[in-house]
Amino acid sequence: MRVPVELEALMRIALDEALAAPRTGDMPIGALVVDATGRILGRGRNRREQTHDPTAHAEILAIREACAALESSRLDGCTLVTTLEPCVMCAGAALTARVDRVVFGAWDDKAGAAGSRYDLLRDRRLPLSAEVIGGVLEEHCAAPLREFFRANDAATEN
Repeated sequence: MRVPVELEALMRIALDEALAAPRTGDMPIGALVVDATGRILGRGRNRREQTHDPTAHAEILAIREACAALESSRLDGCTLVTTLEPCVMCAGAALTARVDRVVFGAWDDKAGAAGSRYDLLRDRRLPLSAEVIGGVLEEHCAAPLREFFRANDAATEN
């Protein structure tokens, strides 16, 4: 499937967010929420370590910012763009916020909830669902994660 250029451009912006996260000791994951016109409503990067908050995932922070911008708990017509396949918590938040589409870069075989480990976003047993587009700039999104874990593993060994 050929990914639209505008989704690749949005993923590059999310990737810029991700690349800033390691400065605070956080995993390099970035996210955006955009409206139907492509206007960015919310941005986020992992801040779990920085804030000592286990819910401070990039996707959650981007959803919070977008909801605040719209003064609504609903993000109908919006797209969540994230550099890593959302976990169960983030997929659940996207559904609860009624995001129409989730676009992600790297697959997460350990905890992904958008098609690899689980498929919460398209689970027909739930009352809500979202379109899913995975693997957008996959290698670009996976590389900083690999480097982050390689560096952390090396630091742990010393």
